[in-house]
Amino acid sequence: MSMSERYAYTPNPKRSAHAYGRGLRISTKSSVTICKQLRGMQLKKGKALLEGLVTQTRDLNGKYYTNTSLHILDMLKSCEANAEAKGLETDKLIIHATAHKGFTFRRPRSFKRARQKRKVTNLQMVLEVR
Repeated sequence: MSMSERYAYTPNPKRSAHAYGRGLRISTKSSVTICKQLRGMQLKKGKALLEGLVTQTRDLNGKYYTNTSLHILDMLKSCEANAEAKGLETDKLIIHATAHKGFTFRRPRSFKRARQKRKVTNLQMVLEVR
């Protein structure tokens, strides 16, 4: 892990597993909304919430956040696999997810046309045994 990838939440490494998503092309605003809902939730309930958002059977504030939910669900599954590899009990895992603004870049366009701004999001996911 490099210096730029510090976690906002650093629990005991023997009782936790983490995953980091850098430069994801999802909305930071919707990522923060979903991460606030997930924070402090059990792994099983968090996965059920995200799967409901992806299939559009559940909503948050009248929105489904399908693309963002799909990326966060992938990160959560990756983090769960890391926890299983460490030998942690998956039924006792608590989610701590945070989303932060990433870098901005400009998409190239044809000659003499303005370039479009593109923004990305950085996600940090920690699963902790409690």
